[in-house]
Amino acid sequence: MVGAQFPPGRGDTAPLPRIPAEPSPPPPRRAGGPLLKIAGLVAVAVVSGLVWWMIRGSADETPPAAQAPAKEFQFTVTDGPVAATDCAANSYSQVKQFFTQHPCQRLSRALYTTASGASRALVSVAVVAMSTPEEAQQLKKLADTDGTGNVNDLVRDGTAKIAGAPKLADGDYLSRVTGSSVTIVLSAFFDGHTDEATLQRISKEALDLAPGA
Repeated sequence: MVGAQFPPGRGDTAPLPRIPAEPSPPPPRRAGGPLLKIAGLVAVAVVSGLVWWMIRGSADETPPAAQAPAKEFQFTVTDGPVAATDCAANSYSQVKQFFTQHPCQRLSRALYTTASGASRALVSVAVVAMSTPEEAQQLKKLADTDGTGNVNDLVRDGTAKIAGAPKLADGDYLSRVTGSSVTIVLSAFFDGHTDEATLQRISKEALDLAPGA
């Protein structure tokens, strides 16, 4: 039996033909790659900017300042302010007696005029500084009571000479305590004019004048 014949000089086994290797497929590219990253960064920047704007905007918002109510009356100084330290010498009746037992620290008095339509009013504003808030409250309670006297206004004690000045003790009365100080207001119309409601509004605004306080 004759075996298969191979060309001489090749050894025992015939070489197998080489099969070229197939190239590996490239890795799949992620859809959107760099563009998607850029878009994401832009979105983050926009959101961050919006959040910062909202926070900054809230911090910068300043509530509008409360406006003081408009004044109804214009006051003109007619006399004073006149300062003193002896309140007993510048008061009368039970209020005078109170000051002999509880001397004040300081007294400041002034006169003002104001107008309501064609009518003029004279206004006295006195500020009494006491030693303590308790004494200030006691003085107010006493002065608020009818028939107990008061601090002299500048017309009553003759300091101010105003032609046709009304008797302020017969007009409107109003007082207020602020700490250790008592503000006392008296107001009355010239020429016998009467208007209690208007005088009360005048006295209320005059409390804020507080000469020498």
